[in-house]
Amino acid sequence: MGILCDYFTAGSDEAAAAVIDVLGGPCAATDPELQVLELKGLEPSVLIGKLEELLTGVDYDAVTERPRWSHIVAARDDGDQLVIALTDEVQAALSTSSEADLRRVAVPWSQVEEIRGQCEPSDLAEILIELATLARRATARRERLYCWVSV
Repeated sequence: MGILCDYFTAGSDEAAAAVIDVLGGPCAATDPELQVLELKGLEPSVLIGKLEELLTGVDYDAVTERPRWSHIVAARDDGDQLVIALTDEVQAALSTSSEADLRRVAVPWSQVEEIRGQCEPSDLAEILIELATLARRATARRERLYCWVSV
């Protein structure tokens, strides 16, 4: 898990894309309105796609067909830095999931090939609770979830 991932909220793809110009990513931004969650190594394509599958019951292959799945809204340094949109469906699922639901999902999510053996389900549950809180804030503010990725 050698990539940096900052999950954040923004009101539009254009606003999210502007984060690409912040040296050090969203966590280094000085905007007090920017809601950010730093999650090293939890990339927004496969891992969040698998999470969406677990939360919604929609097959992963169908998740990858969604228009906003892994949608790059900004890129820099030959793709070493990206801003990627999360799907509206995963945001909605996170926003409406209870803590108990998130703790249950953490167990099968910990068995996804890309993170198997790297994270305990209890640690992933805490991450999911934080991510759900961010999703709820985004939803309340009529914003969307995004991830800044740096490799």
